[in-house]
Amino acid sequence: MKRFEYIRALEPQQAVMFATPKDASFIAGGTNLLDLMKFEIETPLKLVDINRLELAEVEETADGGLRIGTLVTNSDLAAHPTVIANYPVLSRAILAGATGQLRNKATTGGNLLQRSRCYYFYQPDSACNKREPGSGCPAINGENRLLAILGTSESCIAQHPSDMALAMRLLDARVETLKTDGSTRQIALADFYCLPKDTPNIETVLETGELITHVTLPAPIKGMHTYDKVRDRASYAFAVVSCAAVVEVDDNNKLATVRLAFGGIGTQPWRNTAVEALLIGSDGNTEVINQAADLLLKEAKGSGQNDFKIPLTRRLLKQVIQRALANQGA
Repeated sequence: MKRFEYIRALEPQQAVMFATPKDASFIAGGTNLLDLMKFEIETPLKLVDINRLELAEVEETADGGLRIGTLVTNSDLAAHPTVIANYPVLSRAILAGATGQLRNKATTGGNLLQRSRCYYFYQPDSACNKREPGSGCPAINGENRLLAILGTSESCIAQHPSDMALAMRLLDARVETLKTDGSTRQIALADFYCLPKDTPNIETVLETGELITHVTLPAPIKGMHTYDKVRDRASYAFAVVSCAAVVEVDDNNKLATVRLAFGGIGTQPWRNTAVEALLIGSDGNTEVINQAADLLLKEAKGSGQNDFKIPLTRRLLKQVIQRALANQGA
């Protein structure tokens, strides 16, 4: 690990001022950043510790939603009574990720910013456009079993790793930030992540030194909240394919509300509102589900080892919809 300067920030504006140089990084739980520094994938010359900022509260908003501080740990957020009662898909998604020890340290803001677990990204002696722009993407013709099939480009097929971000995307979360000039902004999570295109090293719309201070959720959504995660082992594994869903069935056994966000298959948390619109009002028959799957996977592109994700995603979509309808009739 390369030498670095360590400095503690006592309030948000101080934190962003300390992090103004391009060679500085914020650190909270450090569950991903420290690994990256050990491998010298990230080599900040300054670490700005934000753990003393008063950003670890979960508060209800005037419109019935939630405002979550960036330093709220994954464990605390998953166990929060309001989250369990009103946003169970979020609680379930968080608990499906990492281990208890990591969730005790990992923070809300840090989780949104975690980096891809692509094998080549973690190999400093390998080419990787995400790590070294212009060097190439050996994953396209190499080890790509867990990598993305949607949102990819000729420069990168790395998948987005976060379970929590998937549920946040489903719930229409917004990210609140503080910039170095003292201004603030709110960014819809739908607009927060960048597709790789020819600049896979640029993963979010955040500017240099910009600090995530809160994540806000709108009022709860009615319906069955579920999180399905297909993975290689029962715990501590990233998704092969996952689906965060809120599905409500009306008294006529028709789909009244459908929200679906998929993980493991996209270069960012993947949601297609046209797929949801197609399913609303239907009785979930096989023909409609197949049409929805066709639309979802219309631009899917396998790279060899990950081709199986296309039929697997189809089956997972069918399972989620049919289970919601079955539960309504139970």
